[in-house]
Amino acid sequence: MKRLVTVEALREWVGTARAAGRRIAFVPTMGALHEGHLALVDEARRRASRVLLSVFVNPLQFGPNEDYRRYPRDLDKDEALAADRGVDALYAPDVSVMYPPGSEVHVVPGATATRWEGAVRPGHFEGVLTVVAKLFHQVMPDLAIFGQKDIQQLTLIRRMLTDLDWPIEIVMVPTVRESDGLALSSRNAYLDAENRVRARALSAGLFAAEAAWRGGQRSAERLRALVAEQLAAVPGVTPEYIAVVEPEGLAPVETAMAGTIVAVAARLGTTRLIDNVILEPAAG
Repeated sequence: MKRLVTVEALREWVGTARAAGRRIAFVPTMGALHEGHLALVDEARRRASRVLLSVFVNPLQFGPNEDYRRYPRDLDKDEALAADRGVDALYAPDVSVMYPPGSEVHVVPGATATRWEGAVRPGHFEGVLTVVAKLFHQVMPDLAIFGQKDIQQLTLIRRMLTDLDWPIEIVMVPTVRESDGLALSSRNAYLDAENRVRARALSAGLFAAEAAWRGGQRSAERLRALVAEQLAAVPGVTPEYIAVVEPEGLAPVETAMAGTIVAVAARLGTTRLIDNVILEPAAG
């Protein structure tokens, strides 16, 4: 596996793959790789003959009081995990490569970015879309793989590609969870033992709503209340939002249908976690 750190080296690698007729799948990450990221790599390998993974902790998507400086970083470990999983090249640019002095043009999203995560983290999605746009221009992959856990991010990236006419296929991989239901996240490393146990309340609430929907409950307000009840039952869990929304623009709904998203964000001490489920009939 090659480690690439400049745009020129990246484009040379991409050009060689293209000249050989290879289909390129791209997995953008902020590093601190875990099994959730590696599930994205597995899907990329199923769909393409070359897999490129990026590691870049994007300063534009962190607010002034967020965890940019303490966000977990271990590039050598990430490289080893990626190589073991079959990644062909790792792109790990420095901040100065992604944002040279004088950079000033950003991608400014619309209304979908002002809801939920966007309301709690102003400017976050402008930073996300700006870095994803730059990465897509640098790589020009055939397809890009993202996880369901960051559903609002994924929704906005799809919207950006549609609105800007980019011919890149977006693939969503379901959230990978611990055995107790907790969604895998790099920020789980911040949880102490007590808050790690409390964090199960997020998925417990989502699963309660999902089970109720499959049992015939269609009231968005009732589904929201079921999530709230699970969170309220666990001291130390502070909800930021509980959303029951349609999948295109993430606007609230009154009646939950197939494809409706139930999403939650909560704080446990200084750690902020998000999670979601997409309501679908049970398999089989």
